[in-house]
Formats: sequence, structure tokens, C-alpha cells
Amino acid sequence: MGLDFALLGYFFFWYLGNYYYNITNKLALKGSGGSKGFPMTIASLQLGVGVVYALFAWVAPDMRSIPALTMDDIVAMLPVAFCSMMAHCASVFALSAGAVSFGQIVKAAEPAFAAVLSQFVYGKPISQAKWLCLIPVIGGVIIASVKELDFAVSALVAACSANLFAAFKGNENKKLMETPGLKDRLGSVGNQFAITSLLAFLMSLPLMFATEGAKFGEFMEVLKTNPAVKSNFLLSGVYFYGYNELATMTIKKTNAITQSVANTAKRVIIIIGVALVLGEDLPFVKLLGSAICIGGVFLYSVIDSLLAKM
Repeated sequence: MGLDFALLGYFFFWYLGNYYYNITNKLALKGSGGSKGFPMTIASLQLGVGVVYALFAWVAPDMRSIPALTMDDIVAMLPVAFCSMMAHCASVFALSAGAVSFGQIVKAAEPAFAAVLSQFVYGKPISQAKWLCLIPVIGGVIIASVKELDFAVSALVAACSANLFAAFKGNENKKLMETPGLKDRLGSVGNQFAITSLLAFLMSLPLMFATEGAKFGEFMEVLKTNPAVKSNFLLSGVYFYGYNELATMTIKKTNAITQSVANTAKRVIIIIGVALVLGEDLPFVKLLGSAICIGGVFLYSVIDSLLAKM
């Protein structure tokens, strides 16, 4: 068996894009005032940057065919798009209010939210072993928070909200993919992500103007007078769209265990790598909590498969 170089390329650029997204996103947020600046505006327009690329891909010759969706298909995709938009916006706010490493540690606890929703909302019970695996996941987040110098309640709440909407998105996406003929009408994984991003962007605009519309002129002035904010904002939008599309393509080509290993490794790289580049504090207690949390997430992902083989 030969190496799947295409898959290796997906992994490499997925990680690289995620890494640079977190750096450029944080620099854009920090340079424009952090949580008191324009986090919602930046989150919304980051989605817009991706939409520009998606539209270009559809009109460019021989690049990507336009999906043949019905109005019923569009309506069916609205819940996924809404949850995707809210998860992204909450994540951006969390990263504007606290350290990237702290936000990533809290976001690693997404399986806890997914488990509760699966059990009590979608009627799909999870095993007792999975419930037990949530103990180190939640415990790790608590330990990592003890010595968090940049801790903010708003960052914690926003990151937890991002987890909640991400968990909803995962469940809604599973329901969506059961729609007869939808995969054929979409045509490709890229089209699926492009349509979701387009709908998410349109949904984010009313929220953006409702929360920060009065400051939009001020935001445009910051872009004009601060080249660092402008460049990091635009790059973060490109990286966000690119790494998410690659992640979707990677997941389609791998199994559940491979995905778990990949996501675990990604969290470690982002938490340590970005913290070092941005000069964020990484005391031993924070690293210990991070390791416990991420280890619990990985165990949660594979525990049923391991027990089935015993």
C-alpha cells in the first residue's frame, strides 16, 4: 500500500491554516481593541471573505460547478448554517476576551456538550464509558483555568457557547446528510461548505449591525489607518475558509479514530504553538489541565471502539 499524498497534503494544510488563522485572528482582534473593539464585525466579515472565494470558484472556468439545489434544500441547510455562524462568532469573541490557549482548552471540551445534546435533545444515548470520559475533559478545563492570567468570565461563556452551537451543528449536519439526493445536488464537499458559509454570512449581518452597527464607520477607519489590522483581518478570513474546507475534505477520507487523533494533535499544536508565538503564559498547571482535557477528549472518541475489540 502506497502513501496517500493527497490526504497527507490535506492534513498538513489543514493544520497550517488553523495555526495561522488563530495567529492572524488574534492579532486583528488585539489591534482593533479586543473584546471592546469589533469582534462581531470581524467574525462576520471573516465569513464574507470566504464567500468571495466561494463565488470566485463558481464563476472561474473549470474550477467548481455550481450546485443544483432546490429551495427545499436551502431551507434544510439553514439550521446547520445558523449553528455554524453562531459557533464561529462565539469563538471569535472568546478569543478576543482571553488568551488563544485558554479558548482552545475550553473549546476542546465540545464532546461534553455533544454528549448532553445527543442524550437529551436528539434521543441518541451515548455509552456509560463515554460519560465517564467526560470527567477528565471537564476536570482538565477546570485545572487549566486555575492559573489562567488572562481569564475572563466572558471568554469562558463565549467558548462554552461556541461548543454548544458546534455540537448542535454536528447533529444537524448528520440529519441534513440523510436528505435523499442532497449529496448529488451539492456535487462536492467544497460546495457543501461554500453554501453553508454563504448562508452563515448572510445570517451574521443582522447580528453584526444590531450589536456593532453604530461603530461600523469606526471599524472602517481602523482598517484604513492600521495596515496590520487590515492585513491580519483579511488573512484570517482566507485561512478560516481554507482550513475548514480542508478539514471537511480530510474527515470525508478518514475514519472516526483517525479523525480523533487528528483533532487531538491539532489542539496540542495550536495551544502550544500559538501561545509561544503570541507570548501567552503557559504555566505547568495550564499545560497539565490542557493535557488532561485533550487526553479525555481523545479517549471519549475511541473508547467504544476499544471496548468493542476487547
